[in-house]
This record gives sequence, structure tokens and C-alpha cells, in this order.
Amino acid sequence: MIRVPMEGKVLNENEKAAAALRAEFSRHNVFVVNLIGSPGCGKTALLERTLESFDPSRRVAVLTGDIQTDADAARLARYGFPVRQITTAGACHLDARMVRNALDGWDLANLDLLFIENVGNLVCPTSYDLGEAHKIVLLSVTEGEEKPLKYPGIFFKADLMAMTKIDLLPYVPFRADVAERNARQIHPGIEIVRVSSTTGAGMEDWLRWLRAASAGLAVHFMLAGNNCRAPV
Repeated sequence: MIRVPMEGKVLNENEKAAAALRAEFSRHNVFVVNLIGSPGCGKTALLERTLESFDPSRRVAVLTGDIQTDADAARLARYGFPVRQITTAGACHLDARMVRNALDGWDLANLDLLFIENVGNLVCPTSYDLGEAHKIVLLSVTEGEEKPLKYPGIFFKADLMAMTKIDLLPYVPFRADVAERNARQIHPGIEIVRVSSTTGAGMEDWLRWLRAASAGLAVHFMLAGNNCRAPV
């Protein structure tokens, strides 16, 4: 009897914090994406391949969340961009307050693109707005094509599904077309890219989506009266 109102209060407080973050990101024209997926689906590997493709002058940063250790931050820091680890000490998701605290000391005026790598989970992160422009859900071919039907919340809220580890398709009983059909059953408008962080297949599709999405947000900022920078 107590859990529902308490949960509602927590989410309401998070919404306020997320709204403040979104206003701050908008003020500085920072394009923010929130990557969500199961443990081992390839979130960090995709970010590694993405950062590797960027010119060192790109104004990019990463916040990466995990229950324990800073292993992911150490992996991503090798590419020379600002990276910070958010260690949740048991929490199964990031929330807006954690993101706000992790940004302390960073000058958002010097950023164009911020990646947030959420804790490996398809349930808890779905409910927590982090002030991002887009939620992106990752589904690896080593999982099951029924995942969108089992976890509809995140597939409904995500604007993009990145199907990862496609280099393994010849070796696993995963039907990519069925997975995509299931995702669109939940969210007919969801965009989909197929990528392999190992071979680089599909990476240009992923990078093209980032460019297009950030350009769309740039137009939104401009129409809202902000001094818009060029898209990432």
C-alpha cells in the first residue's frame, strides 16, 4: 500500500531534475542520447567504435553507468574524450540527479554531444528520464528476437533500436527480421540500424542516424530562439 505513492514521488522528483537538465542541455545546444540495453549487449563496444571514428577535435563526452567498477570508463577514456563513470552501488539504473552530479565541473558550453551509457537493464532505466534527446535501445543477436515483446516499455520509448553483434548472425539462431517486426509491433515508428562493433558493419548507418538526429535537434533549438551551432 505504501510502494505506489513512494514510487510516484521518486519519479516525480526525477522528472523535475530531468526537466532542469533538459533545459540546461537546450541552453548550451548539447545533443544527448541515452543508451539502454541488457548486460553484454555491446553498449560500451559501440561507444568505443564510435569514439574511435571521431576526429580528436570533436566536442564529445561520455557518462557511463555501472553498479560497480570503473572498467567501462577506463575502456572509453583511451580515445581521448572526457569520460566519467557513475557507480550506482547497487541501483539498477541512472537517474537525473546522478547525471547532474556527474556533470559537475564540466562546461557544457564546450560540448556538442553527450553519450549516456545506462546500467545494463531493460526495465528500470525505462522509467527514468535523464534529460536526453533520445533513448536508444540495443538488442544483440545473442539475445532473443522476442525481447521487444517481453520488455515493451523501453522499445516503446526508444527512438532507435541498434541491433548489435550482427557479425554473429551466421552462428546463432536469431531471426533479425522477426526481431525488427516485434520491435515495430511495439513501436511502429522506431528506427532500426544493424551494426557490428567488431567488423564495423553498419557503423556508417549508426553515425548517419546520429548526424541526422542531432541536426533535427539543432533546428528545434534554432526555432526555439537559441544560438545554434552546427550539428555533430
